[in-house]
Amino acid sequence: MNSAETDLLVGMLSNGISRITFNRPERLNALTRETVDRFNALLDRIAADDTIRAVILTGAGRAFCAGQDVQSADARNRTAPSGLTERLHWQERFAGMAERLHTMPQLVIAAVNGPCAGAGMAIALASDMRIVTPSARFLNAAVRLGLTAGETGMSYMLPRLIGAARAFEILMTGRPVEAEEAERIGLALRIVAEDELISQAEALARQVLANSPFATRHTKRVIWENLDAPSFHAALELENRSQILASITEDYKEATAAFTEKRAPVFTGR
Repeated sequence: MNSAETDLLVGMLSNGISRITFNRPERLNALTRETVDRFNALLDRIAADDTIRAVILTGAGRAFCAGQDVQSADARNRTAPSGLTERLHWQERFAGMAERLHTMPQLVIAAVNGPCAGAGMAIALASDMRIVTPSARFLNAAVRLGLTAGETGMSYMLPRLIGAARAFEILMTGRPVEAEEAERIGLALRIVAEDELISQAEALARQVLANSPFATRHTKRVIWENLDAPSFHAALELENRSQILASITEDYKEATAAFTEKRAPVFTGR
């Protein structure tokens, strides 16, 4: 097994919850091109797996993910610089990580255990929820490197999470956002102790998964799609359609019966 095959660790925390760990702690879990391809392929497999209902992302060591591995990029630039077509291809592969997280039916929780920068920050933003430790730090310093901060979905996600005014200031200055500020402005759901991060993320996932599979998948879809709804009427139309579809599932019948009988529902995903 080569190193490219170990820089992502995958396991099941409990029934229905998968944990993915970025595992290059000596490089702050920076992403090589090989890691990006493996991560995209892994997300595709999980998205198609109905037995997995939630994904928790985290990093090994003291960082979540430092973004692109600059050392690897520098080595390429010195020996075989990429041309335009190749650069665009890999830019789209990096962006594909955020797109997959955003659109996959599973709940995605980023358990941010330390610095997340560049594409690492984009991965956290594309997740549905973020829980952080006191050492968490969000950073997109692209503008300080002569690049645009609008990459890997960040110019789309950040304004929707914290508002346009704050997003403008953060992306255009390239300054870091520490854990306390992230919680205060709504970028992070909460701050938890380092040794409680994964258990807290799992508890949150379990709270969501107590609801029916159809309901959770389609609630995620409705929320994200209606953030881009062209009108209130269009948002209502999507809600109405999803609600009627939910109302004819067996799980809805089970939920109403359980409510009447004063017991916990047993959902089957049908």
